[in-house]
Amino acid sequence: MAKKLYVGNLPYSIGDEELNKFFSAIGSVSTATVIKDRYSGRSKGFGFVEMTSDSDVAKAIEALNGKDLDGRKLVVNEARPMEERRPRDRNNY
Repeated sequence: MAKKLYVGNLPYSIGDEELNKFFSAIGSVSTATVIKDRYSGRSKGFGFVEMTSDSDVAKAIEALNGKDLDGRKLVVNEARPMEERRPRDRNNY
């Protein structure tokens, strides 16, 4: 079963394809997504990579966590499930 990795402290110049290629050197990647600001379209500096096997996930965490990429030390760990957020009250800014 595929597991999702959180990848933090990404250089802002990295896109989905570059992230995919970077992790493909470790193992088989299902998806690689850099999270972008919805208004500016600029990277937020983090993303998610889904790998096809648990052994590839373990190898990626061991090999890439703390690794330097374009002058930034990556943070790579297993992604946690998204927490539910309470609805916003749009009347009170």
